[in-house]
Amino acid sequence: MLILLPPSEGKAAPRRGKPLDLAALGSPALTPARERVLDALIELCDVHRDPSVPTQNALLLEQAAATLGLGPSQSDLVDLNARLRTAATSRADKIYTGVLYDALDFATLSPAAKRRATARIGIASSLFGMVRPGDAIPAYRLSGDASLPGLGAVAGVWREALEPVMTEALGNGLLVDLRSGMYAAFWRPSPALAPRVATVRVLHEHNGTRKVVSHFNKATKGRIVRAVLEHGGAPKTPDAFADLLVELGWDVEVHEPTKKGTQLDVVVREL
Repeated sequence: MLILLPPSEGKAAPRRGKPLDLAALGSPALTPARERVLDALIELCDVHRDPSVPTQNALLLEQAAATLGLGPSQSDLVDLNARLRTAATSRADKIYTGVLYDALDFATLSPAAKRRATARIGIASSLFGMVRPGDAIPAYRLSGDASLPGLGAVAGVWREALEPVMTEALGNGLLVDLRSGMYAAFWRPSPALAPRVATVRVLHEHNGTRKVVSHFNKATKGRIVRAVLEHGGAPKTPDAFADLLVELGWDVEVHEPTKKGTQLDVVVREL
């Protein structure tokens, strides 16, 4: 089973750690694409190229921030990206933060569940394509819809590079796709894989009305992953995965299979 998660926008920058070593990351077939994206991001964010021309540097900073979708108070994130080659790294499961990751809470998983997480979880990344929980990465800022000078849309880079890697990572198992739409665009499973693809949507029901609410969606997905890892089961089909979620206490509705897979709606009524 492969459980695909979205990254978090915010990340925890480690105070100490070894510098980034792309060759040491999982899925080494992605190294050339990782190098290209990393180089393009650093080139964009290296805005202090000529200390003698502060006006030019200020313009470069403004351009980099605009390209990355950053506000005036977030210039520190441009500097963060400029130092990615030498920045301290830590395990990916310590770098990614936010509602989903708080609910999953890697650090407090049982030893057996941590081993399952290492083997079964993949995290979509605009910078690295996909990382595993134990991969050593730095904190960075790059959204899934970003387009970098000289490179183009990062989603386009990963659509090409991820296909063989993800197919190999999935093997004969079930894909549980919890990515948001932005990151789902990095790799879409082929119709041949559809019988083994489960996508999960979380709906908040209130006064008879259902809708997707970001906080409920992220928190519930984190809790689902945690519970599945602790349970230890490895369902082979979307229906079997839905049965597992019901066993674990969720209200699940299964849609008809399509060439994209089977959508599971998890209905929550309170956080």
